[in-house]
Order: sequence, then structure tokens, then C-alpha cells
Amino acid sequence: MDESKELREAYDLMQKEGYSLVLKKEDDLITGHERGIRMLLMILQIGNDYSGYVAADKVIGKGAAFLYILLKIKEIHANVISEPALATLKDKGVKVFYEELVPMIRNRDNTGFCPMEQAVLDETDPQAAFRKLLEKTRSFHN
Repeated sequence: MDESKELREAYDLMQKEGYSLVLKKEDDLITGHERGIRMLLMILQIGNDYSGYVAADKVIGKGAAFLYILLKIKEIHANVISEPALATLKDKGVKVFYEELVPMIRNRDNTGFCPMEQAVLDETDPQAAFRKLLEKTRSFHN
């Protein structure tokens, strides 16, 4: 199974321009430099239809995986993906390509695991995961 031309273009753009995230469908591009899941949460809350888009992302944990499922992304290429994220995406029929598979995503200061991935590690329902992720991000800003 090979990745689509569209996904290859999105991944190449991410690598070349230093984006953390590229969403692409035909000529429509959404790019960002945000770390973590903040940008995906914002995109999801806007409420546009992103079904059929492909995504290139630097790091995908299980939290991001659930958000991609809710966005109806059809194909993803990650630099780094966690085993729980890969299993979650494959379970929902999303095609996934990656450079490095890790047991879990580490937190930013490398002292433990990503709090967003930990927040949804035992979750199976994307909507419930979305609510938990929103709650978790709010707790960081209080």
C-alpha cells in the first residue's frame, strides 16, 4: 500500500517548510507551526467538513489520532506516532504512514509521557476523547 500523491505532497511540504501540521485536499491547504493538539482542536471546533483531507503531522499520539478520526481524515503521514495512536487510526480505517513508531509519546520536557495521550489512553469513543482533551487543555490554561 503506497501513500497517495496528495499525502506525499503534504508530507514533503511539512518537511521542507518546517510546519508541524499540513492538511491538504486538492488545492486547499491548512498549515501550522503549533505544537501538540491545539491546532487540531481549533480546526475541529470550527466545524467545517474535512472529510477526504490528508494530513502530515510531526507527532501523533492517541489524542491527535481521535481528533483526526473526528475530522474524517482519510490518510496520514507522521514523523513519529505512538503505538496506541496507530492502533486507534487503523481500527477506524485510516491509512497511516510513519517514520518512527514509539510505545508512547513523551512530554515536552522528556520527564514522562504526553498528558494528552495519557488522558485518553483507555478511551475508545472519539467523542468522549474529544471532551476529555478539551477538559485537559483547559486545565493547562487555568
